[in-house]
Amino acid sequence: MIDKEHILSEIRRTAEENDGEPLGAGRFMADTGIGESDWRGRYWARWGDALTEAGLQPNQFNARLDDESLLEQLVLETRRLGHVPTISELDMRRRNDSTFPSSGAFTRLGSKAIRAELMADYCGEHSDYADVLEIVTQLLADSEEPSSPDSDEPLEYGSVYMLKSGRYYKLGRTNWFGRREREIALQLPDRATTVHVIKTDDPVGIERYWHSRFDDRRRNGEWFELTQTDVSAFKRRKFM
Repeated sequence: MIDKEHILSEIRRTAEENDGEPLGAGRFMADTGIGESDWRGRYWARWGDALTEAGLQPNQFNARLDDESLLEQLVLETRRLGHVPTISELDMRRRNDSTFPSSGAFTRLGSKAIRAELMADYCGEHSDYADVLEIVTQLLADSEEPSSPDSDEPLEYGSVYMLKSGRYYKLGRTNWFGRREREIALQLPDRATTVHVIKTDDPVGIERYWHSRFDDRRRNGEWFELTQTDVSAFKRRKFM
């Protein structure tokens, strides 16, 4: 069992190495090997509580622990229904249980596809939800390729890409990835390599999603200092 003082010490150490900014729970666990089960429900109910006891002020990203609570509620409802709930099903649950969050709270997390992606990451970090992870993974697999449009008008697709140069990763969007890759290569002193490309019919929205998701890793503009867990999450998606 990892004792409380050790976890507090690691919180302070990693914050000091991060220019005084405390790490989010996911990055902290990835960097230190301290698992969620080592602290949640044992010493603190929420990550923000641990940061406060360590003498640190939770940053905006960490303070939005409501998102984590929403994800847990969504995961539990998915388990109850046996599938990812629709907005109508969330509304119905709310009518039957006034303590359940409104559907508007869940849509704040993003579209159904984005909520499924967030749920997959959440379940991956919580072994108790392996059954829900299987449901969500199947949903993501089914949506990897775009369905045929109802009309004969072709959809315009673009890309959201991840490049790596040195220790940093660039997340950007384009309608012509090959050309954009060459343009970036000409601007950098170090060789840039392609990590992964996500095909999408909403490049602006999907780029915004990944920028927001990794905002606490941002170093300059579209350049981020990502963990291997972050990179793996991005590479898991082929279409959004």
